[in-house]
Amino acid sequence: MDAIFELHRGTAALLVSVPHDGSEIPPALASRMTERARIAPDTDWHVSRLYEVAHALGASILRPRYSRYVVDLNRPPDDTSLYPGQNTTGLCPAVQFTGEPVYLEGQAPSDDEIAQRVQTYWRPYHDALQAELQRLREAHGRVVLWEGHTIKGSALPFLFEGRLPDLNLGTSGGASCSPALQAKLEAVLGAQDEFDWVANGRFKGGYITRHYASPADNIDAVQLEMSQRLYMDEETFEWAPARASRAQAVIRSLLEAALA
Repeated sequence: MDAIFELHRGTAALLVSVPHDGSEIPPALASRMTERARIAPDTDWHVSRLYEVAHALGASILRPRYSRYVVDLNRPPDDTSLYPGQNTTGLCPAVQFTGEPVYLEGQAPSDDEIAQRVQTYWRPYHDALQAELQRLREAHGRVVLWEGHTIKGSALPFLFEGRLPDLNLGTSGGASCSPALQAKLEAVLGAQDEFDWVANGRFKGGYITRHYASPADNIDAVQLEMSQRLYMDEETFEWAPARASRAQAVIRSLLEAALA
């Protein structure tokens, strides 16, 4: 089987994971999906491009090949809800962010198929993530796991009311990183006045942030959910260079603070 992820091994105490960057859907699976779902509209479009600034900082970067519609790498393997009581999408999503179906009638995956997708696509990504975290912590004595995410922030009433803030910092309510690191990151966000932001709002950090964080063992984990309007056209998915450069400058400042 062809590679299902790419791992760039860096030299700094920083691993950037972008688990929703992939947009590919195997043809046999796509044939079972609705026309809209086949283009994987809920991809974190261009997120690895946004985080190209991390290369210059010596970060490791892990990115998948396949769409979250194949399997969502940021969900627990038992598909326990990360946000009880709120609308969300699952391990192998059956609905899009709009609430519309992913699959044609009668074509949603069975429990056995979901279990197979976990073994084929989910498990290798997480094995690589865990091994890279261990390598970097052994090399540096500490490591920061940075979860890079983006989402359409202007109107997704199925997931949240109104307009999502530009930048959404998630640290599982302060449990996934040290207070010192959270204070540094909030200071960076507070020092800029171009984008509005919130810490631990609608998005507090997904499975990866919560599961791999262990501040007591010098593994800090942080999620940044960025509204896609900051760097692209949310309807056409087209990259917007001028806007993107400003967003990248803030990302770089945050990563530098995480490494300091």
